[in-house]
Amino acid sequence: MGMEEDELLAFRERWKQELEKNTDKERYFGHLSKDSSSVHQSTSFWEKQSNASQQTQPASKEQPEYVSIAEGLLDGRSSPLLDRIEQERTRRKRAPDSDALNTHAPPKKENKRQKLLEQFLQDLNEVNDIPFFDVELPYELALKIFHFLGRTDLGRCAQVSKSWKVLAEDEVLWRRLCLDEGFHNGASISDSPCWKSTLRDCRNTENGVKSNWKNRVGSIRHLQYELGKVLCDVSSCGGLVIAGYTSGDVRLWDTLHWDKSYLHPTHSIRDETPAPYVSHVRVNKTVATAAYENGCVDVWSTETGLEPIHRYQHLQRVHALDLSPDSPALASASGPEVRMDAPDEKGYWKSRCLVQLPKPVDGVLVVPGRRDFPLVTAWAGESVYLLDSRWKEEQEPKVLHFVYDHPVTCVDVSSCRAVLGIKSCGWGMNDGGNKIQVYSLETSQCELTVGNSAGDFTCVNLRDSPPHLLVCGNKDRRVRVFDLRTGSSVVSLYAHHMGVTTVQADDWKVVSGGGEGLVSVWEMRIGAKLWEMHNRHPVRHIRFNSSTLVTANIPDEKSPRGACITDDDLTAHRRYRGLICHYDFSMDSSTQDHILPICRSNYIESSGYSYNIGLAVPYDILSGP
Repeated sequence: MGMEEDELLAFRERWKQELEKNTDKERYFGHLSKDSSSVHQSTSFWEKQSNASQQTQPASKEQPEYVSIAEGLLDGRSSPLLDRIEQERTRRKRAPDSDALNTHAPPKKENKRQKLLEQFLQDLNEVNDIPFFDVELPYELALKIFHFLGRTDLGRCAQVSKSWKVLAEDEVLWRRLCLDEGFHNGASISDSPCWKSTLRDCRNTENGVKSNWKNRVGSIRHLQYELGKVLCDVSSCGGLVIAGYTSGDVRLWDTLHWDKSYLHPTHSIRDETPAPYVSHVRVNKTVATAAYENGCVDVWSTETGLEPIHRYQHLQRVHALDLSPDSPALASASGPEVRMDAPDEKGYWKSRCLVQLPKPVDGVLVVPGRRDFPLVTAWAGESVYLLDSRWKEEQEPKVLHFVYDHPVTCVDVSSCRAVLGIKSCGWGMNDGGNKIQVYSLETSQCELTVGNSAGDFTCVNLRDSPPHLLVCGNKDRRVRVFDLRTGSSVVSLYAHHMGVTTVQADDWKVVSGGGEGLVSVWEMRIGAKLWEMHNRHPVRHIRFNSSTLVTANIPDEKSPRGACITDDDLTAHRRYRGLICHYDFSMDSSTQDHILPICRSNYIESSGYSYNIGLAVPYDILSGP
């Protein structure tokens, strides 16, 4: 014990002698003299910390710098980054001139207006350099790094420091996230005072609407116009719904404002009797069109008026009609003839081309997207053609697909792809059944072949489906969803008893319609049916967005007999007219009035048990215990 105490006393004596040495000598953590080499002229990190500690707490002349560093660490300055931030803020608050650095100089009299201006500029440029651990980056470069983060990561970064909080809550970042999730497309950064709150409100609204979809909570409207006539065709786009009837009348609804528009066809202006039936109707955001049994085609503007802005005549009945969803480009087919019409640069409609195909045309589709020269896909029998509006009579139509004795049953196109349902007949039955082929419109080559079904594919939807997904319906009563990246089947649903007639899907649900009149909503992830609605006639049209759903049950028989007391009466019974339903799921789920009428029926209402409900156990309000 005695020797250990002597060694401790000797160490303390040597330590005191070292502290009493002159501080001007060169030490490891001290200031170097002017004659030092250039290698030692750069200031180390610990020297900066010692300088900062000397400014805040003056030390004696005999105290070395590493002692001040140790005292600073004992005082609680355990983070060098905080000291650097505080030192940088202190440096920015000083005057830019050299006199301000001299502490012994008398204070200068500054103008009050100049002080306010400097304070204003300092507030605008509060954070110019963002401390990223031991490196300071400019604000623009740090913002570029945060640009790759999601909303969860930005929220975590905002908890690191005040500087990172200012950066993580920048309006540019949250506006980009809002646009990436599909909210407020095309909005500028000045359209919202706080894009973070806007994104939060939009997501809460989306979750509420999704819950209403699953629980069938919302409002329903029946769009009726001609009570005594039969519905012929329905189309919808962007809140507009158009319908044509056997009376020759065309009705247009604006479901956003519920404005009623009566479009005046050409035959009503000429007082033609009897009026021809409406065979096809189509609508987009700016143009509505209708084709009639006598081969006449009328075009209206949804913005300017009710009179037709363009019309033309086919020699035969119009078998197919389509309108581009993005531009006023129209295509119609009558027999083997395909015609394309579009307005020119001045807004005057004219015929772009007239193509004669070898066989009668089964259907036409305008390729989506704004183009100077519209593209049209037409199919007839076993052939599918890709037609350009610059086509000339001496040219041959471009064949996209042709397999002998394999007719095409359904077609859908997107901006870059075409999907064909191919029926296998005769020798082709040995290949494994009916197929779906995916073609590239740019190369005209088959990219993928999916499906292997004994039934015919009746409908296919690529245009409205999520990216890399394809949904289709079949006569074998199944709805299938394929992944175009792998060619595998993602979902297979046993949907309808009389075959699938129309289908549409998004990222989490599938809505399908069948020939028996059922509209079914499916959860794609678990493959379960959420709910269904039933009407008498086959479902020929389904179109939905995030909060609304439009369905149309169109009768196959346009001239029913035996519906009334006398067969010669032109007034059709209500059960033979067809029905258009508009569902709105953006209502408040806490309000009882917004529950669909099918859930509030009782035994007194006879209509609830005739053909409007297809539930095994209806949700009835029973009186009594």
